[in-house]
Amino acid sequence: MTAAIEVWNASVSYDTKPVLLGVTLTIERGQLVGLVGPNGAGKSTLFRVILGLVPLSSGRIRLLGGAVEANRRRVAYIPQREVVDWDFPVVVEDMVLMGRFPHLGWGRRPTAHDRAVARRCLDELEIGDLRSRQIGELSGGQQQRVFLARALAQEAEVLLLDEPFVGVDAATERAIFLLLSRLRDGGKTVLVVDHDLHRAAGQYDRLALLNQRLVAFGPPQAVLTPDLLRATYAGRLSLLEALGVGGSR
Repeated sequence: MTAAIEVWNASVSYDTKPVLLGVTLTIERGQLVGLVGPNGAGKSTLFRVILGLVPLSSGRIRLLGGAVEANRRRVAYIPQREVVDWDFPVVVEDMVLMGRFPHLGWGRRPTAHDRAVARRCLDELEIGDLRSRQIGELSGGQQQRVFLARALAQEAEVLLLDEPFVGVDAATERAIFLLLSRLRDGGKTVLVVDHDLHRAAGQYDRLALLNQRLVAFGPPQAVLTPDLLRATYAGRLSLLEALGVGGSR
């Protein structure tokens, strides 16, 4: 079986400023992977590269064994909440229905089946009672559940989640991880940007440490070592020591 995501020697620059440098990474299908690194490390850019939304300075990407353009509809992307206009006048159910668009084709309206899928996904995230609410009226945790319901409705094979735990309560965090674990167990591939090293140590099958370059990739116990964390976070050693991650030597 081909890998879900294959990145070879990927480099990206914004106005000549390097953001990613020679990243090579293979993520097998059916894995729950955490992407960890400091702010400005290129984590969100890597997601956009995988989706074909950012041009590469060098390197290439394969998605589900083929070209990105041919397989993009099989990927669900959940961006950071802060980049979304939550004042846009749309209700929750219609937001989730947007996940069905890759299945509809140009100009087709959602069918009764599409609406049934959307409502099932809302119920799975325990927000079915919110389907007629404006998205701007929701709490941060509720908004994140709506994003997840939209991704479920897409019935994608790969999910990319960019900082899904920012601004959510503990109950929503648990619900997200339960859902992601079920998706992984069902053969889906999930890649999550996560800033919490304690959470990363216990929740993911694999971790990728990124700081423009790929510092390490593997099981959490193999990559969350003092030397690799120092290489990833550079001058932020006091932060790591405060977190008690990896110890010191």
